[in-house]
Amino acid sequence: MNNREIIIKQYFESWIKKDINIIEKHFSENIKYIECYGPEYNGINEIRQWFNNWNEGNNVLKWNIKRFIEDKNAIAVEWFFECEYNKKTASFDGVSIIEFDENDKITVVKEFQSTKPAAEASHT
Repeated sequence: MNNREIIIKQYFESWIKKDINIIEKHFSENIKYIECYGPEYNGINEIRQWFNNWNEGNNVLKWNIKRFIEDKNAIAVEWFFECEYNKKTASFDGVSIIEFDENDKITVVKEFQSTKPAAEASHT
């Protein structure tokens, strides 16, 4: 696992541990983050606020990495996510495209979500 893959793994784990220190350490000041369902956050201050607000009553239960695909300063990460949000459990597969600067700071995160139709999900 290379340094950037380790940073991504630590970032995913930071949500499970509710530990903002990884974000503080590895995100650039001008980070742009687009969540898979639409919201966009610009700058480290918005990321801090989002992270803290989300973690007040919600829990990330799993954020498992399936694989990395690397291309120059970007890494695509295929993953499985499970959380408790508003007292309901939800899970889905997804992909994040994560861009780094020359100092290995994360500058852009774009998430994409994939959900299975209800009939298919009940058979897996």
